[in-house]
Amino acid sequence: MCNVGKIDKTARIVGAIALLVAAYFTPYWWLGIAGLFVIGTIVFSFCPMYTLLGINTSCEMKSKDKEKTEETEKKSE
Repeated sequence: MCNVGKIDKTARIVGAIALLVAAYFTPYWWLGIAGLFVIGTIVFSFCPMYTLLGINTSCEMKSKDKEKTEETEKKSE
């Protein structure tokens, strides 16, 4: 299952790099853990928080949902 799209991944890469750099140059080591978590969401294309909030930015999932809607409309005719 994936719920993270391409644009979202790009923004996450920028954020993860910023978190890792901040963790390296400041005493806030836990920012590095947050950065690694963000990298994990990029690698697996899955964000647990998106699931809880019902958000889906993945184009693949949107196209599947669109196909299901079209099939349902055809059946109702």
